[in-house]
Amino acid sequence: MNAGSAGSDAAASTATAGTATATATAARSRTPDRLCADAVQLAREVAAEVAHPQPLGPYLGAVAEGDRVVTHFFASELPGYPGWRWGVTVARAARARYVTVDEVALTPGPEALLAPEWVPWSERLRPGDLGPGDLLPIEGDDPRLEPGFVADAPEREAGDRGEVADVVADPGMGRRRVLSWYGLSEAADRWDEAFGPETPMAAAAPANCVSCGFLLPMAGSLRQAFGVCANVYSPADGHVVSLRYGCGGHSEAAVSPPAPTPPSPVIDHMGADPL
Repeated sequence: MNAGSAGSDAAASTATAGTATATATAARSRTPDRLCADAVQLAREVAAEVAHPQPLGPYLGAVAEGDRVVTHFFASELPGYPGWRWGVTVARAARARYVTVDEVALTPGPEALLAPEWVPWSERLRPGDLGPGDLLPIEGDDPRLEPGFVADAPEREAGDRGEVADVVADPGMGRRRVLSWYGLSEAADRWDEAFGPETPMAAAAPANCVSCGFLLPMAGSLRQAFGVCANVYSPADGHVVSLRYGCGGHSEAAVSPPAPTPPSPVIDHMGADPL
């Protein structure tokens, strides 16, 4: 036998021995230690002390957590915690004759009533949740916003920067952040869904908002597709509407009939009115 074959056989023997050792260790871990498994009364006394003043429920069994580590379970009678259980973990050192308590905890059982999964506030927030006095923080990397014109301008002398700020203040370009293209698209989709051409009101309208006298134009790139309704009788009054939206309150939809002209008074010249 050559040296290479001997080395391969030795490596294979070592791997086999390691696998056998791991299997034996796993088997031992699944088998509860006898002294730890018999420590039910010790676990009961500790669980009852922790659960006081609520009573302790019946014994539910034990689970081996590892070598010489066992957890005993007792039903919980704590109000508001249906299906929960008290878990008492006991352990024993190697070659020791006494069992000690490691941990006591109230843990959920298979049918326990659990709180719903926690969701960050930013994902729970819905349109209309903001009330008077509420402050909504906007993240610095919010994709709906991007730096404004003045915020990105290079540093200049105080006089020059003041002149630039004065020029851009009137058209609203002096804001630190403005709507990004993503923010514009998101808003357009939202408005088009609420007051767009696919709504039942628009489908039954005699004409579109683009030809309505109550339409207020918007500024910026969105003016090519949206405006603001100013008809108090329209369901979209005060809302941003698509130019392809429409309703029965269109300024040219129907012309009111002229008021009837009363006939001329009839004068009786043949008789006299009684006094």
